[in-house]
Amino acid sequence: MLEEMTAVEENRTWELVDPPAGCRPIGLKWVFKVKRNERGEVVRHKARLVAKGFVQREGIDFKEVFAPVARIESVRLLLALAAVRCWKVHHLDVKSAFLNGELAEEVYMQQPPGFVIAGEEHRVLRLRKALYGLRQAPRAWNIKLDASLASLGFTKCATEHALYTRRSKGGLVIVGVYVDDLIVTGAEQRDIDTFKEKMKSMFRMSELGLLTYYLGIEVEQTGNAITLRQSAYARKLLERSGLGECRACQTPMEEKVKLSKDRTAP
Repeated sequence: MLEEMTAVEENRTWELVDPPAGCRPIGLKWVFKVKRNERGEVVRHKARLVAKGFVQREGIDFKEVFAPVARIESVRLLLALAAVRCWKVHHLDVKSAFLNGELAEEVYMQQPPGFVIAGEEHRVLRLRKALYGLRQAPRAWNIKLDASLASLGFTKCATEHALYTRRSKGGLVIVGVYVDDLIVTGAEQRDIDTFKEKMKSMFRMSELGLLTYYLGIEVEQTGNAITLRQSAYARKLLERSGLGECRACQTPMEEKVKLSKDRTAP
């Protein structure tokens, strides 16, 4: 919680003001989450300060909310291209991404639970930037990221608005975006390294190295091949169905069954 509050304050997300006449401040709550890796192991305990955006009124508190993300077909195509050309695929994560989105509307929030300033209990927070939970937060972040990538010379794909490319003398760099997760690949490693440094100068980033886990898909990069699997997801489905201890088999059907067009189901 302290780490999240530090990120909010460093980003100058809000300012403490007296509530204007007729102000209906939106509430805040803490959401706690456990982040796991591709093997299902706990790698981080996370606290997120979230706005109760369900009370927002369209046309008053927000207007547009749509923000594009990469389709899974586009992600597979990007990985297939990288495998064919023997490129390495890297993974970046923007820390507290939504806090970077700049708001066009005036939005007032209650002070966060556990962090109400003594003697200032009657005052409210006027947001300068977006918070998780706000209806317009994904769109505000996407607009910010789109402008940042454009300033680095990237062009948005006309048919996939979450895919960006940049061509240079060194070759091609491709960036796929899914909210705050970025996958990056290209012909030259130095171009990828330069891109990473530029992004770190703009946002608080986590560099996760080569892509190993993305959108529930386990990714293994070896030589000139990229292998995708969802074994952790399959195990989760088995456990949810009460079949976690069942015996595995190579053929998922009854063996030595002779089928014919005259055979009818029992």
